[in-house]
Amino acid sequence: MLQVFINFNGNFIPEETKVLTINNRAFKYGDGLFETMRMIKGELKFAELHSIRLQKGMKALKIDGYKELDTWFLTEKAEELARRNKVKNGKLRLSIYRDSDGLYTPVENKMAWCLDIKPIEENYYKLNAKGLIVEIYPDLSKPINFLSNIKTANSLIYVLAGIYKGQNKLDEVVLLNQHGFLCETSSSNIFVYFQNHLFTPALSEGCVEGVMRQIVINLARNLNIPVTEAQINPNILYEADEVFITNASRGIQSVMGFGVKRYFNEISKLLNFELNKL
Repeated sequence: MLQVFINFNGNFIPEETKVLTINNRAFKYGDGLFETMRMIKGELKFAELHSIRLQKGMKALKIDGYKELDTWFLTEKAEELARRNKVKNGKLRLSIYRDSDGLYTPVENKMAWCLDIKPIEENYYKLNAKGLIVEIYPDLSKPINFLSNIKTANSLIYVLAGIYKGQNKLDEVVLLNQHGFLCETSSSNIFVYFQNHLFTPALSEGCVEGVMRQIVINLARNLNIPVTEAQINPNILYEADEVFITNASRGIQSVMGFGVKRYFNEISKLLNFELNKL
C-alpha cells in the first residue's frame, strides 16, 4: 500500500504520525482557520483567490506570518505534496493554527501549519447526476460577526448540522443566520435562481466568503445572468426555479428538492460547463 504523506510545517511526514500535543491551541480553543482547495491535473486551482482569503482570515485572527502564504507558497506546497503522494487530482486542506503557550490569552501569535491531500478520481468539476435533497437545519442559527466569513477551526455548527443531516437521511441542510435569513449550507455557499435572476446571501448575512462562490458569481455575470448578493427570506426556496450549492473542492452541486418542492438544473449545468472551461 502506498505511503501517504502530509506536509507539517515544511516537513514531509507519514499521514499517521502523531504531531500535535495536548497544548495545541487549535485543539484546546479552536484557535485557527483552514483553507480547502482543489487540484486538477497537477495544478492548484484558483490559488490567488485562496491566498487572498487565507491572508485576510489570518490577519483578522491576528496570526503572524500571513504575508508568507501568498500564491507562490500555496502553489509550491500543494504541487510538492501532490508529487510526493503521486496524486494528480485531489482535495487539499491547509490548516493554520496559532503556535503558542498560554490560556485564552496567547503568549505569542506565530503561525504553524499542516497540509494534507486526498485523491479525487475526476480531473474536472463533476456536476452531481442525482440532485440533492435538502431541508433547513432548525436547531441552531449562525451568528453574524467579522468571523462569520472565515473558515475558522471552530466548526461546531457545521458538525451538528451534519449530524442532523445524517439522522434525517438528507443530502444537505441549509443554515439560517441569527435573523432567520438564508446563510449557507453545512458545507457550501447557496445560490437560488428565481424569476430569471440569480440570488446568493450577501457576506453581510454571515456566510463563508467562498472562493467558488466568487468564481460562480463572475461566471454568471460573464453569461449576462443577473446576480444579486442580498438578504434572502428562506421562503424563496418554495418558489425558486433552481437551487444549487458551491464549494472549492466539489465545484457546483445541484439541488433537486426542498420538502415537496422540485427544481430544474439548467443554470447549474451551464455554469458547471463554464467552470470546467476555466
